[in-house]
Amino acid sequence: MLEERTVVETGVVIVGAGPAGLMLSHLLSRAGIDTVVVEKRSREEIANTHRAGILEAGTVAMLTGSGVDGRVLSHGHEGTVLRFEGESRRIDFQELVGESVWLYPQNEVFTDLAAARERDGGVVHWEVTDTAVQDLTTEHPGVRCTTADGRQLEIRARLLVGADGSRGVCRRQIPADVRTDNFTEYPFAWFGILCEAPPSAPELIYAHSRHGFALISQRSDTVQRMYFQCDPATDVADWDDERIWDELQRRVDGTGRAHPAAGADLRQDGPAVPLVRVRAAAPREHVPGGGRRAHRAAHRGQGPEPRVLRRAGARPGDRRLLRHGDDSGLAGYSAKALERIWKAQNFSYWVTNLMHVAPDENPFAVKRRRGEFRRSPARSTARPTSPSPTPGGRTGPDRPRPTPATHHPRR
Repeated sequence: MLEERTVVETGVVIVGAGPAGLMLSHLLSRAGIDTVVVEKRSREEIANTHRAGILEAGTVAMLTGSGVDGRVLSHGHEGTVLRFEGESRRIDFQELVGESVWLYPQNEVFTDLAAARERDGGVVHWEVTDTAVQDLTTEHPGVRCTTADGRQLEIRARLLVGADGSRGVCRRQIPADVRTDNFTEYPFAWFGILCEAPPSAPELIYAHSRHGFALISQRSDTVQRMYFQCDPATDVADWDDERIWDELQRRVDGTGRAHPAAGADLRQDGPAVPLVRVRAAAPREHVPGGGRRAHRAAHRGQGPEPRVLRRAGARPGDRRLLRHGDDSGLAGYSAKALERIWKAQNFSYWVTNLMHVAPDENPFAVKRRRGEFRRSPARSTARPTSPSPTPGGRTGPDRPRPTPATHHPRR
């Protein structure tokens, strides 16, 4: 005998409880609009998934200004360092735009947002299965799923928002005649590691050398994350700890001391995967027949900002529709969101091609990039920006080497 399905009515149903979905739910709730969020993963799984670790000023202002949590303000960076063939130049964010970026891992953003939704009585169903979008082209789209305790649930709403990522169920439901997909894939991969170690440098370092790109970054005062460019076919099993540190070392070598910080626990964050796969779809369109729904464009390697800001951009139009039946605010949402998306893509494309070594690159391309680097807004600096592995310099026999650990795919 089939179990009876529970039907719930709400203003907005959101598929996906990552930072974007929870941020939108939080903002709509503060505006007096009810939401229900469904998520296939557990709260604990998301909280323990390490992803991007830098937030820009707009996202930080949104988090703090909307009453989520002030923890995000703990680690501000006023600039970043580009290191090209051993020459370091610093981009001063405060001098150029009067803003900072904030070291705050995406899983911590999620933790704060999940706590805020729980604190405010928000409805979030974790670990749902069999999620299916219903009646997308009608005035009352819905979602069906099975809850973690086995109940059959149907959620009906005025708006349906897909915040479930590029592999989620919502993206596949957008009719082809109202969706434009754009895709590119760079011919690089990143080999990433996590290690328990003190910060290598006060600010992030993006390093280019003839051997390829390397990124010296942080996740916290005790956990550091580093990457270096590799071939997409690289097998992490071929790399022991000594080889990893040597490769990072030669990527950041140059004038002065430059050593990535070694630590007591190394996790190879592989297998190596393509550096950036960019998929962009028109985030919101009206489906013929009068139905309304939202969609997102996924941007790998960019962190949560584009997704969070797109959700916030939709909020005024959502309010007008839900309160007054006025959909004029949503009509221009795609154009506004896509303008932000392609601005972010342009920057990502520029810095990716500036700092990486392309396969079969010729000397002309190398020298052209060097000229581009020297014309960038970064300034030469003598301040100590070179990463250092230990108080005594490069890790040596008297320093404990990182121990091998489980491989974790970066997807």
